[in-house]
Amino acid sequence: MKVAVLRERREAEHRVAVTPNSVKKLLGLGLEVAIEAGAGMSVHLTDATYEQVGARVMADADAALEGAELVLVVQQPKAAELARIASGAVLIGLLDPMANKADMAETAKVGITAFSLEFLPRISRAQSMDALSSQSSLAGYRAVIDGAAKFGRAFPLMMTAAGTIAPAKVFVMGAGVAGLQAIATAKRLGAVVSATDVRAAASEQVESLGASFIAPPVMEDAETVGGYAKELGNEMRRRQAKITSETLTRMDVVICTALIPGRPAPVLIDEDMVRTMKAGSVIVDLAVEQGGNCTLSKPGEVVEAHGVHVLGHRNVPSRIAVDASSQYAQNLLNFLTPLLKDGTFAIDWEDEIVQGALITRGGKVVHPRLAG
Repeated sequence: MKVAVLRERREAEHRVAVTPNSVKKLLGLGLEVAIEAGAGMSVHLTDATYEQVGARVMADADAALEGAELVLVVQQPKAAELARIASGAVLIGLLDPMANKADMAETAKVGITAFSLEFLPRISRAQSMDALSSQSSLAGYRAVIDGAAKFGRAFPLMMTAAGTIAPAKVFVMGAGVAGLQAIATAKRLGAVVSATDVRAAASEQVESLGASFIAPPVMEDAETVGGYAKELGNEMRRRQAKITSETLTRMDVVICTALIPGRPAPVLIDEDMVRTMKAGSVIVDLAVEQGGNCTLSKPGEVVEAHGVHVLGHRNVPSRIAVDASSQYAQNLLNFLTPLLKDGTFAIDWEDEIVQGALITRGGKVVHPRLAG
């Protein structure tokens, strides 16, 4: 069975769906791998590198897709490439179905069976396939690095003959995968770190990393059965906003990571709060592409307002694309392997993981979260 790997064409996307190591494993599963020329150049993987491990490098997307029954991508293919995928083929990637409902409908119309790894169920058997977590962890790391670079001062306590430099104060808003990695990274850099989250259970995780947990005196636990954050009630939002406003005045770098699955990002920092922050401080908004946790953040831009820099970089995992590609390729391989037997598909359509990630099949959008 032929597997096509396309060069990513979405804005700010530098990752690739397969690495030389994962190509070797795909070949070991009895597959033929055809990769579009230049697909790995942004992560320093030349066409020759792929050819050396047994992949066939094709001149363009048309040649890679010809006869392919499986297509591996990072992001949803653009319309021109989607139209060239054969009806009945299987597409796997981080397709962002909630934000791309029209693309999902078009994918179904073409006759493609599509799986999106964002929708994997949160069960132990799916942990090795969890690309959302692997990419979010890298985003949390990179957010701190970007914030530290823009801050322009040292992060750790430094005692020198010329005097003492106080450590930076970092505040992480949202203690999911990205937030916890941001906490760990800021601590490694020597900052004094505090964090907040609407889920009461997050306090233990935050404190285990050496950070202080900041929350209103009376806290409503806003956690779903699956462990995700859910929207707060009005009273809890008021309490959270009050303690956020008080905390921001003391902070040097703020990392915003709060997201609610299937909803716009919650607004945590408004312009009035930014006005109270110290001149030269930095906000890094990882939720900017879902509307942003800060009202001043803009996708793809660095905004300066009231002496504060607000970083709204797009696709932050792609800013550390080499490691992000390596992690993603392994996640993809772990998801794909159980779907195959003797080099062809043997999909158990009743499997919980298959049903969770399945978006389109038989000409229809079938995932219940996309109904209507």
